[in-house]
Amino acid sequence: MTDKTTDNKAYLYSASAPTSEQEGRFLAFLRKKYGEETELVFVEERELSDGFRLQIGNDVFNWTREARLEQLKESLKNLANRDGELIPLIRENLHDWTPKACAEQIGRVLTVGDGIATVSGLDSAFYGEILIFAGGLRGMVQSLTEKCVGCVLFGDASDAGVAAGTLVRRTGRISGVPVGEEFIGRVVNALGEPVDGKGAVAADKYRPAESPAPGIVDRAPVKRPLQTGILAIDSMFAIGKGQRELIIGDRQTGKTSIAVDTILNQKNKNVICIYVAIGQKSSSVASLVHTLEKKGAMDYTIVVSATAGDSAPLQYLAPYAGCAMGEYFMEKGRDVLIVYDDLSKHAVAYRSLSLLLGRAPGREAYPGDVFYLHSRLLERSAHLSEKRGGGSMTALPVVETQAGDVSAYIPTNIISITDGQIFLESDLFYSGQRPAVNVGLSVSRVGGDAQTKAVKYAAGTLRLDLAQYREMEVFTQFAGDLDETTKAQLCHGQRLMRLLRQPQNRPMSHHGEVIALVAAGSKALDGVEPEKSRDFVMSLIDLCEREHSELCLRIDETERLTDEDKAEIIGAAARVIL
Repeated sequence: MTDKTTDNKAYLYSASAPTSEQEGRFLAFLRKKYGEETELVFVEERELSDGFRLQIGNDVFNWTREARLEQLKESLKNLANRDGELIPLIRENLHDWTPKACAEQIGRVLTVGDGIATVSGLDSAFYGEILIFAGGLRGMVQSLTEKCVGCVLFGDASDAGVAAGTLVRRTGRISGVPVGEEFIGRVVNALGEPVDGKGAVAADKYRPAESPAPGIVDRAPVKRPLQTGILAIDSMFAIGKGQRELIIGDRQTGKTSIAVDTILNQKNKNVICIYVAIGQKSSSVASLVHTLEKKGAMDYTIVVSATAGDSAPLQYLAPYAGCAMGEYFMEKGRDVLIVYDDLSKHAVAYRSLSLLLGRAPGREAYPGDVFYLHSRLLERSAHLSEKRGGGSMTALPVVETQAGDVSAYIPTNIISITDGQIFLESDLFYSGQRPAVNVGLSVSRVGGDAQTKAVKYAAGTLRLDLAQYREMEVFTQFAGDLDETTKAQLCHGQRLMRLLRQPQNRPMSHHGEVIALVAAGSKALDGVEPEKSRDFVMSLIDLCEREHSELCLRIDETERLTDEDKAEIIGAAARVIL
């Protein structure tokens, strides 16, 4: 796009005509900048009694009182980045400050509707730039054509009085959100504005919603474990700090529960958690926030909410805003956990925007860049090198499937981007197995590298035993008499499945998981009724915490399990009475 004007006339809007001397100065400035043929045309505008506005083509030089005060405001904002006492700096700044004649482009709305506006006259606008509409409504450039730009609106156009002919002003700023420590414990929208009724948030800085992902040189291997507190996941599909692990399954199969339990398990572990709600009901988000507050998890959690009642542009922007907040902490050397719940609705919101902007639809009416939509988001999760501070951001994207179809367009896209997936099966869920983790389809591509030594040693052949049990369970439906070995494997598998059932919002401690896995691996559960497997293990953990507290402390601190520790746990299991 170009900055050149097609008209050699400059229009001076003011309450009074300029004097000959003023007109000569205007012409000297204009002809130096736009050519010797430039003419000056005076247009009376009585409302501009405190200044003037000079317009040539799409360039506007605003010398009104409001514009000069805005310049002063921006100048004072820059003082926050300077060292020294604030009051003397303000005095110095006011003494030396003089307004500048800065050109800004003013456009006009051509059409508006369904959260989309097309604007003419903004020849230099760039993709992702924030525009300000008359009335204060903000929008973001999402489409660039030869004659106009397409803009998504962050609000209701009718409420703000935006219609055809409305003036639009460029800001020169890419879309972003305020970030800072004060956002911890708050519920904000996709623009970083608080929606929890607890007042304004003091931001440390403004950060672009989209930024390049860390390069290979800036990354470190994913080796440090991020424990979920869910035995089925930590023992078989370990998640490391900096990893991207997909949670996938049908509607109402416990996807959000796994994410919430993982957040609850980060208490007192110096991990900042960010939960991004996309397209959910407001009541569901409120219930989740209440659970986090009740468990004390809001002390280290930020909730970014773009509910089903919000516009598609806000739903589209929400995960990028949450990611920008996470990057702020990651670059300060902190560990961050971010949950995107869910990216299926995010893709639908983006499809709506794309179709309204006139982009060509592809498979399932999604635009051709829908893969890039999520890849540029998830690639920003990383474990930074020590040179970059050593911080990390772990992503748990959530995707909803239809009838367990993991081969659909959006699920396959995100599976190919992430480092593994936890697949929740409807049949398991409805049979009472919760969390309903399918052992065969779930995987972590980081695997044992992200497990503690203790859990890795204690888990042993758990995953293999469960896989054999599931296969044998299907086979026994068609078989008659079973041999003793097969019966023993079935009984052992039944008890393992019962052990992996875990109540919601009750994550297990690290030593608790190790004790449970040792009990399962030593066949201590085989003499217990399957229905009492979970009760047996809970009693064993309680016994160890009371009578073997040094053992529990040693496992938590060293994250290792010795043969002596294992024997001590097996000995305690023999003394458990249900």
